[in-house]
Amino acid sequence: MTVPSHAQDHHHGPMTDLPPRALDGVRTRRILAILVDLVLITLIVGVAFVFLSILGVLTFGLAWLLIPPLFPVVALFYNGLTISGPSRGTPGMRLMDLEVRLTDGYRVPFIYAAVHAVLFYLCWTFLTPIVLVVSLFARNKRCLHDILASMVVTRRAS
Repeated sequence: MTVPSHAQDHHHGPMTDLPPRALDGVRTRRILAILVDLVLITLIVGVAFVFLSILGVLTFGLAWLLIPPLFPVVALFYNGLTISGPSRGTPGMRLMDLEVRLTDGYRVPFIYAAVHAVLFYLCWTFLTPIVLVVSLFARNKRCLHDILASMVVTRRAS
């Protein structure tokens, strides 16, 4: 019998009633983490843009068709791979001492992390004031996209 990959993760139980220390400064740290991650994503996109621009010349413009969706695709995989990875967070989140888990305490699978990224960009694009208000009143300081994706962001040391 094989053990599901999420069962190999350390299970902390439901992440619904967390101690105050686990949520100390989470909102501020998340904002700083987002800024760090946006800079890193922009750098990755910049390198890919240069590569595709050169490749576009060699392919008579065909590679240039990949440039318009470049930022969203890089952001989706950046968030999906880093949040679902062993560090449980993006480089910005790790720098700010944060991690992401499902509300049941398990590690986030890639597909959930990718959906979380899409929800993040949709919520911040179309519902910015609602996202901020939700995080002020929601249990465990969760943003709207966290609630929709069944995730919670906490301090690592908790």
